[in-house]
Amino acid sequence: LMEKFRDIELPEEVRRDLESGDYLFGRGVFDMKSGDAIIIALLEEISQSVEEFEGNLIYGAACDEEGNSGGMLNLVPKLAKMQEEEHLEYLALLDTDYMTSEFPGDENKYVYVGTVGKLMPTFYVVGKETHVGESFKGLDPNQITAQIISRVNLNPEFCDVAEGEVTLPPITLRQRDMKPEYSCQIAKSAVLFFNYATHCSTPDQVLERMVGVAQECFQQVIDTLNQHYRTFCNMSRKARVMTYQELYTAVKAELGSALDEMVREKSEALLARQDIDTRVRANMLVEYVHGLWSDKDPIVIVYLTPPYYPHVYVEGKSEKDKALLAAVDKAVTSTQTDYKLVYKKFFPYISDLSYGAAPKDPEIIRALKRNTPGFGIFYDLPLKEMQALDLPVLDIGPFGKDAHKFTERIEKHYTFEVAPELVYKTVMNLLHDDPQ
Repeated sequence: LMEKFRDIELPEEVRRDLESGDYLFGRGVFDMKSGDAIIIALLEEISQSVEEFEGNLIYGAACDEEGNSGGMLNLVPKLAKMQEEEHLEYLALLDTDYMTSEFPGDENKYVYVGTVGKLMPTFYVVGKETHVGESFKGLDPNQITAQIISRVNLNPEFCDVAEGEVTLPPITLRQRDMKPEYSCQIAKSAVLFFNYATHCSTPDQVLERMVGVAQECFQQVIDTLNQHYRTFCNMSRKARVMTYQELYTAVKAELGSALDEMVREKSEALLARQDIDTRVRANMLVEYVHGLWSDKDPIVIVYLTPPYYPHVYVEGKSEKDKALLAAVDKAVTSTQTDYKLVYKKFFPYISDLSYGAAPKDPEIIRALKRNTPGFGIFYDLPLKEMQALDLPVLDIGPFGKDAHKFTERIEKHYTFEVAPELVYKTVMNLLHDDPQ
């Protein structure tokens, strides 16, 4: 492959790395075959003198991380069961996911203790349909979603900050109106959802923040319309925002307990459809519940779209936190290398490390379940097992560039020599009372 690369046009940085001889190229070699190889090498090394080894290592190979984390979500209950049956005390959860430069010219090599979390706050916007020839008689839901995008998208106001480390701000992952075909009628509804990274904010807090944003943006749209079009001033409009849980409660007040069975049947029908994914199912369920409501006036419904990745903040308060931080610190300081090794509190890329723990506050879990449409039917999490594991997490992985690109590559010396040593030392430090 590298010989073939010499004959094609490449970006300057890629060409420089190719000619240096310091990099190995190959799709998947960085994300994440080299990380797998580090774990295999660790197990092989320990097996050479297993009679001298004290403790237990459990290796879990989990697929589907970049989809819906199906592998990890199936693994977590097995880890919790094994913990109970074998009377094990888990110390930490280690991943060897990739590490790369965090900014242009970054020469640091990172060890991450803890991991970023992800929520997907979603806005289902119900406008008022009208023919384009009578546009002032309606309310365009796309205008409201545009206002919300302008307010939230890449806005640092919504970054989480913990110990000086800052999440990326929210960014849109989908925005569309719900018209099934072209016509001269404006859209009746639209949907918008954001990727929202967390270091310390919980689902209920993010939901509350987004409800406030929706109320603010809806009102701004009405104010703008009133300001620009006097004919609109006489129309009765009120900015209204509610959560999915509040919508469900309002509809249930009209339909009674029959709603629970109706929603369950609808959820199971959506689950059976193979032509749509979980995110679309959630949106269709919100649309279904809203359609059962007698109130047809414009409104914004705020809810959480799957998947949910809890952040894991290793603060150093618990004994396990302290032990992991000490083990990593000893590994970093005892490793002789010309690289500048830096350890940080949050792995910045979404990963399966998130499922080593979960919030324990019942109110947070209640808000998560009630505001994630289809929770427990077409989307679920092993929350009890995640809470039982309650593990501090870390990532020590290979260094490289261009994950998921045809120019994907690893820096050989760090990946083959330094990263495995850091993983080995960290594991041994955790298991030994007197780490060397």
